[in-house]
Amino acid sequence: MERVFILSSLAASGTDTAPQRLTELAAELGISSADLLVVAGHPVPAELLPPARDAEVVRRFAHRVSHCDHAQLAALEAFVRSLPGLPAPGVFVQPPWPYGRPAETRLATVLSGLIRNRGFGIRELPFMGLSFSTLNEMVRRSDPSPHRWQLLSAVAGPLGWTLPDLFAVADEPYAKEIAPMVHCHHLGRVYAAAVPLTTAQLIASVEEADRLDVREAGGAWRPVSQGFVEECPDFP
Repeated sequence: MERVFILSSLAASGTDTAPQRLTELAAELGISSADLLVVAGHPVPAELLPPARDAEVVRRFAHRVSHCDHAQLAALEAFVRSLPGLPAPGVFVQPPWPYGRPAETRLATVLSGLIRNRGFGIRELPFMGLSFSTLNEMVRRSDPSPHRWQLLSAVAGPLGWTLPDLFAVADEPYAKEIAPMVHCHHLGRVYAAAVPLTTAQLIASVEEADRLDVREAGGAWRPVSQGFVEECPDFP
């Protein structure tokens, strides 16, 4: 309950919380400092953002990783974290959403920032069971609706957020019966680990995913929604 209260309070009025305190809270909660700054409505320093990278390589990396099962995701995360830190070739700039319209609500701003923190634009995200138009609307307005819990259940996993945490930020009631729509947060953990990687390192990570997962990647996803829920430690 305390965790839910902290996240919902930061989302509602976090601009009054000093960045240093947010960094401390991020470590306590196991959330990246960049993400908690976004939730609290603070700017994210350039040193916490991804480097400039080839968008097509980012898209290919996100897509390829989404085919891995849980054991492969764990091995791939370890591989990504083992790669050496290299000088960043500039800072990632999130491409403008269609029609150049900025986020109009607090939650849309948060979702846009969380996606940006991973070096993604909308078109670099993996398949999540949502259309581009739906995703674009989420990062523009994310208005309250009877279907918002489904939308949050779709985006939480690729962002590396658990459902209870993201629902708290969105001020949505969460029930244990609610499950990820497509992917769980173990996929997003790999994306989060890959934030500092260069284009060349992302290519190496794609090759490592190919080595770990020798199945034909012809659309045969293995997300929790497609019968692989028993592999996820969150759903024993």
